[in-house]
Amino acid sequence: MRLIRATLEKLAFLILIIGGIGMLMSMFLGVADVIGTEAFGAPVPGAKEVTESTMVLIVFGALTYAQIRRSHIRVELLYTQMPARVRSTMDFIAHAFAFLFFALMCWQAYNEAIFSMDIDESTDGLIRFPLWPARIVLAAGCGLVCLQLLLDMIDDARRVRSGEAPPGIGEGQATLHDRSV
Repeated sequence: MRLIRATLEKLAFLILIIGGIGMLMSMFLGVADVIGTEAFGAPVPGAKEVTESTMVLIVFGALTYAQIRRSHIRVELLYTQMPARVRSTMDFIAHAFAFLFFALMCWQAYNEAIFSMDIDESTDGLIRFPLWPARIVLAAGCGLVCLQLLLDMIDDARRVRSGEAPPGIGEGQATLHDRSV
C-alpha cells in the first residue's frame, strides 16, 4: 500500500509540475497573442486551441495532488464540532460520493477519448490541433483521482473502526515537500 501511495504521489506531483509548465506556456502564448493582435495586427496562430487543451492538463492534473494534500475546499461548519469517529465517517461518505462522481466522469472521458481518436477529432481554424490528447489527459486525471479516493476511503474506514480523528486540512500523508529540508 505504501508503494502505491508513494508512486501515486510522485506521479501526481510530476503531472502537477507539467501542468504548471503548461500554465506558463499558455500565459506566455496568451500575452504574445494579445501583443501580436494589438500591436502588429497579427495574432499568434493556434493560441486559443493550445490554451484550451492545456487547461485540461492544468485542472485535471492538479486534482490528484490536491486530494493527496487534502486541499480541496470544504465547509466545516458542523464537521469541526463532531467527534472524531463522526468526522471520519463524514470523510468516508464524502470520499465515496467523490469517487462515484469521478468514476462516472472517467468512464465517459475514456469513451470520449476513444471516439475522438477513432474520428481523428481536431479543432477548426488555421491550425488543426488534435483534441484526443486532452481527452486522454482528462480520463487519466479522473482515474488518478479515483485511485487516490479509494486509498483515502480505506484510511477513512480504518479510522471509523478505531475512532481515530481524520488528519486536518493540509495534514494528509507526508508529501514530497514534507520530506525536503
